[in-house]
Amino acid sequence: MPDPRALAVNVAANTNEPGFRGPVYPDGSFAYVPIPESAATLPRGRAPVDEPVPTYGDLDLPFAVPEALREVPVHADPEFPGVHGRERATYGDPHGVKAGRIATLEPGDRLLFYATLSLRPRDWAGPGDERPGDAGADDRGGAWLREHGVAVDDDLAPDWGAYLFAGIRIERVLSPAEGDGVVDRAAAAAAAPTNAHLKRDPFDARVVAVGDPDASGRFDRVVPLSAPDAGVEANPIVTDLSSDSGKGPWWRRPMGFDEAATAELLAQIDRA
Repeated sequence: MPDPRALAVNVAANTNEPGFRGPVYPDGSFAYVPIPESAATLPRGRAPVDEPVPTYGDLDLPFAVPEALREVPVHADPEFPGVHGRERATYGDPHGVKAGRIATLEPGDRLLFYATLSLRPRDWAGPGDERPGDAGADDRGGAWLREHGVAVDDDLAPDWGAYLFAGIRIERVLSPAEGDGVVDRAAAAAAAPTNAHLKRDPFDARVVAVGDPDASGRFDRVVPLSAPDAGVEANPIVTDLSSDSGKGPWWRRPMGFDEAATAELLAQIDRA
């Protein structure tokens, strides 16, 4: 069999949705915060699995979300075993650029996920957390930590950066017969019944990836894609290993890795 390839895509909370990035802590540990659910959803009983759409208040997070967000539904995609109460490893995507590239993945390939995360104190209380003498929560990034004598891992970006945080090993990828359509809903329901797109009305995924639950999940520690001196600067994983140039807003784009680059990337993930 050919060696596996990998594709990394951007997911999770950001400054547009829901208004803050998830945290990365000084030792490289982190929290995965999904985006809000932006689409209409089916009523209870009409999705393949009869469960409510989760809200921010339902998530297992190490900090408090603002009261105004606690009842806001979340789009819990990707999902990983043991994270936020999920049991499967799946990902669906409605966007043609990402979906087209995910559709080329084969069993054994890796679908990796990265997010933009903000450097926070280990005991960060959440968005809106302020401490005496601080201008506000968003000012307490790397500079605040270092000024207060907190040891920060050398490979973390000064304030915010892009970080690989999870992945799935592909078992199966479902895509439509025609490139501009959506996946057959019945097939998606059979393969990935808890995926968040199956709760949307209408179902909108142009691709659904199903991972091996025993070889998929969040990492113990992030793998930086940003350079340690600036979040906007791509590090060699992006510029030397991936298909991306590392120019412009690279932290929003999908990044492909060929067989040799994937082997090197997986070794770096194992060492993280």
